[in-house]
Amino acid sequence: MMALLQEYYVYMMSNRTNSVIYTGCTNDLTGRVYQHKFKYNPKSFTAKYNVNKLVYYEVFYSPWDMINREKQIKNLVRRKKIELIEKNNPHWKDLSEDWDFE
Repeated sequence: MMALLQEYYVYMMSNRTNSVIYTGCTNDLTGRVYQHKFKYNPKSFTAKYNVNKLVYYEVFYSPWDMINREKQIKNLVRRKKIELIEKNNPHWKDLSEDWDFE
């Protein structure tokens, strides 16, 4: 029997007007996006600025690769983050809009 590979994610989320970009990492993208959307931590940065739209993510199979990539993205200037998002998601569509959070 083959073991399943654990997936790790680096993601960026934004608010309705795309004025805020939040970068994070997780091993449970669906669960983490749910927490942002439903303000699981009401005092968090993402809750305060209504960051609830998943606009970008990358998949990794190593936690070290995930952490290194998150640091790399967090160190980008805003313009470079926007370029990264718009390369794959030019209209800033919520990539999680069809997900079932039930």
